[in-house]
Amino acid sequence: MAVNNRRHFSFFVNNESSAVMTTKANPCETMSDVRANVDRVDRLLVALMAERLNYIEQAARIKPTRDAVRDEDRIEDVITKVRAQCRIDGFDEDMAERMWRAMMEDFIAHEFVKWDDLRK
Repeated sequence: MAVNNRRHFSFFVNNESSAVMTTKANPCETMSDVRANVDRVDRLLVALMAERLNYIEQAARIKPTRDAVRDEDRIEDVITKVRAQCRIDGFDEDMAERMWRAMMEDFIAHEFVKWDDLRK
């Protein structure tokens, strides 16, 4: 099975002085190879989503008012950045926007619950 745990990342610094990662898929010869690599990527995505959730929970602790939980300007800022990253990495911008908006709605809902729980 051709699961290459070596990651094909290249890093560069964008104008915001943060690392930007671009990736290439491992070459696959069989569907088993494809599925093993998709599973590997899914594990990485789960780890990144867990990290993101931790920051959302910290935001719930830091934000002074419940009204601050949903920040429309921040949502649009995130979408703008995601779309720009898609252009760099060759990912469909519209698909990414739909996924990010859905993801952010779930994170915002979680943040409201966390914000409330912290102040009971």
